[in-house]
Amino acid sequence: HVLAQYPSYGHRRIVILLKMNKKKIRRVMRVFDIKPYRRRGRRFRKIKDYSTIYPNLIQSISFPDKANQIWVSDFTYISFHGKYVYLATILDIFNRKVVGWSLLTTHSVQLTITALINAIEKQGRPDILHSDQGSEYKSKLYTNFAKNLGINISMSHKGCPWENGYQESFYDKFKIDLGDSNRFKTLGELSAAIYQQIYYYNNQRIHLKLKMPPVQYS
Repeated sequence: HVLAQYPSYGHRRIVILLKMNKKKIRRVMRVFDIKPYRRRGRRFRKIKDYSTIYPNLIQSISFPDKANQIWVSDFTYISFHGKYVYLATILDIFNRKVVGWSLLTTHSVQLTITALINAIEKQGRPDILHSDQGSEYKSKLYTNFAKNLGINISMSHKGCPWENGYQESFYDKFKIDLGDSNRFKTLGELSAAIYQQIYYYNNQRIHLKLKMPPVQYS
């Protein structure tokens, strides 16, 4: 009756409640295999990342001497009337040209692979494709697509965003030139402005390192 009312009580609490001999209580519980209820806490296990770890290839090679040797990829978010749209871009670090881009309302693998397809359709294939270790880039869909085209995959080390500094620098300047994204009324207007801004960056904006716009550098 005691355990029916207090199922978590052990022998010490039962002794106090019934005011009986401890040895007798323990003997009875042992004979009849009576055990207090114990709630087994759920053990949370840290999910291990078993995906392939790709080395940072661009740290161990010299700066490219022509286009399509090393592309760097990344994406950023752009605020739009309380929500976000995501811009993925691919730069050729030889001439800093934006060779491919994609704009979506989600940052899924579709965002990054669409940017890659856009770049390949216009420029061909690079020798090396670099990114960070985000899930959008480590996805088998993305990595297998690139590897099946003979592209070598390179990734920054975790927690080292500066290893993809070309893209970080581009986004800083791009957002300044784009201005307040909330001034556009529709997503179509914003998309058109982003396209115009990328065209301006590639064809008209003088890059300080190059002393000319990216498309003029060779």
